[in-house]
Amino acid sequence: MTQIKATKLTDTYTLSNGLKIPVLGFGTFEAADGQEAYQSTLWALKHGYRHIDTAAAYGNEESVGRAIKDSGVAREDLFVTTKLWNTEHNYDKAKVALASSLKKLQLDYLDLYLIHWPNPQSVREEFGEDGWKSNNADIWKYFEEAYDAGLVKSIGVSNFLIKHLEELKKTAKILPMVNQIRLTPSDQQEELVKYDNENNILNEAYSPLERNGFNNNEAVLNIGTKYNKTVQQVLLRWSLEKGFLPLPKSTHEQYIQSNTDVFDFELSQEDTALLDGLSGTAGAHNDPDTATF
Repeated sequence: MTQIKATKLTDTYTLSNGLKIPVLGFGTFEAADGQEAYQSTLWALKHGYRHIDTAAAYGNEESVGRAIKDSGVAREDLFVTTKLWNTEHNYDKAKVALASSLKKLQLDYLDLYLIHWPNPQSVREEFGEDGWKSNNADIWKYFEEAYDAGLVKSIGVSNFLIKHLEELKKTAKILPMVNQIRLTPSDQQEELVKYDNENNILNEAYSPLERNGFNNNEAVLNIGTKYNKTVQQVLLRWSLEKGFLPLPKSTHEQYIQSNTDVFDFELSQEDTALLDGLSGTAGAHNDPDTATF
């Protein structure tokens, strides 16, 4: 994946199929369906976000869709992502799930559709330890058909490890364009990031603010003071300078706007090294092969 120097909210990465994707997205995880998800998405669009990330599992697609519709932003200026949940892990269910997500979002197409998890507990229980292999291939076949039909402009995965991606490559006609994974100074997943980059898969960073787990970290606070930035802004800048696409989430207008103010400074090599040295200090990703959902 070609690295760019992001200087504004509307800058884009280019996916392997040529599609442009804004370098900073607005995450809606744990934004409650109804007024909270609706208003926070509306605020995000008001403050210049053009990339909105949701998922069937979040339970807020209808509210996000209403906000998109009411925002007045032209559809062609938006990039909208949602994800296939673990309960819909086969070809036929994926087909129904995509239609349902499009209806809830009030959209004719998605810009990006992701398999949310590679190896759900239900798949392990029904099909055994290696059931995920044929299961993902089956789902991906429908994803490719949806892509060819124009229902989705790009397709990808989330929480996939190298072994899951390698297995998918055996049957895929179209390779994943995105892998949305947990990426923070605490959870850098360096081997996976390297693999994705080498295979032209964009690394999207969910939970880039580490659920505010660095708010009281002296090193991060000192870096923020140096640049007159918040801890959250420092973390987002770190993510961008790594070539990731961060998806910060907030339900407060002040923070939604503040999280966009990350394009007027660059971290020094020394400060980047300090942040890199925080690996393992504030949490890590779930193992998708043992997660109990």
